[in-house]
Parts: sequence; C-alpha cells; structure tokens
Amino acid sequence: MLENNTIFVHPLKTPLPLTNDLAKPEAVEPCPVTSGAIAFGARSTVIVFILVGIILGIILALQLQVSDPYVKTVLTLDGDSLRGHAIFQMNCAGCHGIQNGRQVGPSLTAVSQRKSPVGIINQVTGGKTPPMPQFQPNPQDMADLLKYVQSL
Repeated sequence: MLENNTIFVHPLKTPLPLTNDLAKPEAVEPCPVTSGAIAFGARSTVIVFILVGIILGIILALQLQVSDPYVKTVLTLDGDSLRGHAIFQMNCAGCHGIQNGRQVGPSLTAVSQRKSPVGIINQVTGGKTPPMPQFQPNPQDMADLLKYVQSL
C-alpha cells in the first residue's frame, strides 16, 4: 500500500522512502581473513561430504559381500588350520610359495594384514587377478583354507 511516496512495511517498522534513485552501493573490499575462512569452511564441508560418501560406499560394498550366502556360511564355520595347510599344498602352493621364490603368484605371508577375510574369500573364489583361476571349495574347506592363510 502506498501512502505519501512511501512503502508500507509493518506497523512496527519504519516505512522506506520510495525513490527512483538507482545509485550503486559503495564497493566494499572483502576482508582477507573472513573471506579465506569462509572459502576454507566451504572446501572443508565439501571434503567432509566426499569422505562420508566414500566411507558409506565402502561399508555398503562390504555389506553386499557379506550378504553372499557362501561367504556368510564360510565366516560362520570354524576353520582347521591343519586341513587348510593340506588344501593350500594341493591347490595353492605351486604358485604361492611362502618364500615367494620363482612362483607365479605373490607370497601370501601376512596376507591377512592386507586383505579382510571377505576379501581373501572373494580372491580365492573369484580368481580376481589373472592368471589365478577361480576356485570354489565347499564352505568347510574354504573356512579351513582361510584359517591357514590367516596364520601365514
């Protein structure tokens, strides 16, 4: 509502004069301290969101792996390291000698420090790195092999 060339605001506020003056506001120099802090804060927020996204993605991927019925079954069984050693000798030692002499595959010493139990199971059953073949022992044999490999 217009009254006497003013804009009606609110009864408790001061009315603003109505003018046709389009004067430019004065240029204000940004404060180097606060503008840098704001930019740093924005970058930090973006980085935090990215990291949270990556972490959630990893957790989801691990949940999907553990939801595999074969992997779940293997992880619930108690492995026998002696049986696992025999399975290793028959199926793995030709390429994965403990000393990593002139074998095709890498040494598996301390592999459990580099891979989770789910990762080891997936590596064995999927043959993810050529020339490693896919190998899917029954769940008890895989639990035994896992127990042995984790002891290396």
